[in-house]
Amino acid sequence: MSYAESVLARLKEQNPHEPEFLQAAEEILLSLRPVLLAHPEYEKNAILERFTEPERVILFRVPWADDRGRIHIDRGYRVQFSSAVGPYKGGLRFHPSVDLSIVKFLGLEQVLKNSLTGLPIGGGKGGSSFDPKGKSDAEVMRFCQSFMTELYRHIGPDTDVPAGDIGVGSREIGYLFGMYKRLTGEHTGTLTGRGLSYGGSLVRTEATGYGLIYLMEEAMRVRGDGFAGKTVVVSGAGNVAIYAAEKAQELGARVVAMYDSDGYIYDKNGVDLDVVKHIKEVERGRLSTYAERVRGAEYHAGCRGIWSVPCDIALPCATQNELDGESAKTLIRNGVRYVGEGANMPTTPEGAEAFLKSGIVFLPAKAANAGGVATSALEMAQSSGRLYWSFEEVDARLKAVMHNIYRRIDEAASEYGMAGNYIAGANIAGFLKVADAMLAQGLV
Repeated sequence: MSYAESVLARLKEQNPHEPEFLQAAEEILLSLRPVLLAHPEYEKNAILERFTEPERVILFRVPWADDRGRIHIDRGYRVQFSSAVGPYKGGLRFHPSVDLSIVKFLGLEQVLKNSLTGLPIGGGKGGSSFDPKGKSDAEVMRFCQSFMTELYRHIGPDTDVPAGDIGVGSREIGYLFGMYKRLTGEHTGTLTGRGLSYGGSLVRTEATGYGLIYLMEEAMRVRGDGFAGKTVVVSGAGNVAIYAAEKAQELGARVVAMYDSDGYIYDKNGVDLDVVKHIKEVERGRLSTYAERVRGAEYHAGCRGIWSVPCDIALPCATQNELDGESAKTLIRNGVRYVGEGANMPTTPEGAEAFLKSGIVFLPAKAANAGGVATSALEMAQSSGRLYWSFEEVDARLKAVMHNIYRRIDEAASEYGMAGNYIAGANIAGFLKVADAMLAQGLV
């Protein structure tokens, strides 16, 4: 049994009820086997054991009252996974699916993702099973204030810097930051994704979606290709999906399908993003109303069918394990050439294997959706220096980060005999930086 396999077996024994975490760990560890053979010092210093065990897991109760005065109790989590490269950095997710397995999986992925940016940030993740959907602003505010009443003890601008994620947008960040400031008496860059009126950065809303397209753009450029004239399918209807679609259209592509949790829209003429933005960002409504407003558009209940829409480029931007092996094979039969993950681990192992075997250019989440955290790190830099960069300046820095990520994962995959396998390339390039930082800092 190899070193990677022995560590994986130990993780499975210790964490039997954490399927998402184990899925992420298995994909990462097994892809590192050639690296571990070339670097025996990693096994000697138990780097994998330390790499896969969070430095700290914080679990706490969050009591809050709804508008009728009824008391509710939710669980809050913060997993501070690795500070080898810099302070913990990673989002907060408010969604009914959140549990320890989800948060640990996201935290482990975040370590590698943050490493790939080349910026000095470690990895962490957090959240709660609280669902903001259907709650009033006052209920969301009370929950966020209660959540921060515990979390503030464990975070800080040089310790741990949370941001938003699913269910945590500008509204939630505002409430969280307001309570943090009140509890600490400090106005620091402890949370990113803040509003522009109180220290936020331009491009932050667009960053993950734009970053996905910038990475894909570079992968296409080196192949003598580009977005112009391509047909694109995007899953999801949140910030990542909307702004990935926006940038793809700016580059000349035609986005024909998107979905939310109820079903998907198909618009052969190209999705009208102004309508989508109004439905999702202004009305907080459902995409089912899109077909009522746009002539020629179709709405289909259920999400799975979106992957049967023929396209050149598929961008899963919704949630984990949304694109399985069967859906991947359908996309391949219909001529897909490029797949980029905007969400965290949206493709199952079977789906990813199908893409790799077929020679599809497959850009995994830890590389492809790093634009959000990269821009968060740029926001941290602006906060530390009391600076304010223009949209164009932040966007240019984001584009440079994403193009550099492509070069790093491409070179790492080639160096270890897996050219074109960007899953392995991302894992290897991200891991090497973290592992060398751990070695340099001794047994801590």
